[in-house]
Amino acid sequence: MRRLYFLLPDVTTAKSIVTELMVNRIEWRRIHIIANSDVPLEGLPEASLLQSSDLIPALARGSAAGGITGALAGLTAIAFPPAGLTIAGGAVVALTLAGVGFGAWMGTMIGSSVPSSRLNDFQEAVEGGALLMMVDMPPDRVEEISQLIKLRYPLAVIEGTDPTIPPFP
Repeated sequence: MRRLYFLLPDVTTAKSIVTELMVNRIEWRRIHIIANSDVPLEGLPEASLLQSSDLIPALARGSAAGGITGALAGLTAIAFPPAGLTIAGGAVVALTLAGVGFGAWMGTMIGSSVPSSRLNDFQEAVEGGALLMMVDMPPDRVEEISQLIKLRYPLAVIEGTDPTIPPFP
């Protein structure tokens, strides 16, 4: 999947484009809109926490950091065992998994409260009243949909695409 970004001037244009996308077999759940709090988005697919925050990247970073920390703690426990205990490889595995779990949990807690770094480029426009539409689609349809929007909605500004997005959000 690839994510295509559009800046739109108003809700009316956004509703027209959503209808156009659905006619062209883009599912409702693949369309995400971000606007400032003054713009009512009634009847439009609002972006969820997954699209508007750094949740997924923070989850990945937290899992990696926790796994490394847990593995190092396990190796340290093997190298310097507590008095009277024999520690084997199972401790390394257990501490690594515990570290991954703890890191993932902490990463999602932090990432859910941080705005998406990818959306920083659009922050000024959204605060000024524009709407940001993100559309997830197969890579082979990006050009087709971009051309369709350019032809029918000249006020919509295409802001580019992301190379890939996770398949699960």
